[in-house]
Amino acid sequence: MVDLFDADDGQTELSAEERKGLKPAYITYRSELNREEQENILKAEKWLFARRLGPLSFADQDFICQVHERMYGDVWDWAGEYRQSDRNIGVDYYRIHLEMRTFVDDVRYWLEHGTYAADELAVRFHHRLVWIHPFPNGNGRLSRLMADRLAVSLGESRFTWGRTHLLRAGDVRARYVDALRKADRHDLAALLAFARS
Repeated sequence: MVDLFDADDGQTELSAEERKGLKPAYITYRSELNREEQENILKAEKWLFARRLGPLSFADQDFICQVHERMYGDVWDWAGEYRQSDRNIGVDYYRIHLEMRTFVDDVRYWLEHGTYAADELAVRFHHRLVWIHPFPNGNGRLSRLMADRLAVSLGESRFTWGRTHLLRAGDVRARYVDALRKADRHDLAALLAFARS
């Protein structure tokens, strides 16, 4: 049996205070938590793709927080709020507001000046949001969903994020993490390839 709050492979472990933010009192197993989060994410995905959004919508901190809240708001009371503690990944929590402001300013500049092709811009958006890691949990899922929607708003199709390979889930996860680490070192090629694989 897996403890309710044991972090799955690749997930950020929640602090004791964040664990108190679980809304549904009936959740006692990790499988129940995963199911509730997935249902909430699917509702948010439907909402996000039903909206008419221009690319500049993504250069907005409030919008990013709103999407996170829609993805996790039925499950966690901290959904849509920046984390208040440090993690083993992401920037120090006291730098989140500054990094997010710089991030959305950069995204606005990239969009207004055609700095990157659509796929590269959306993948850079994804990577930078994951790198900042602004929320207690769900940063990877948020950034992939938003990168998908940003790509669509730029006239491209959604990314596949490794789903077209007939590999075990762990293999796909390992390729994804490896690609993120390479992007951390300013080599975006593996992440761009993974996004369309």
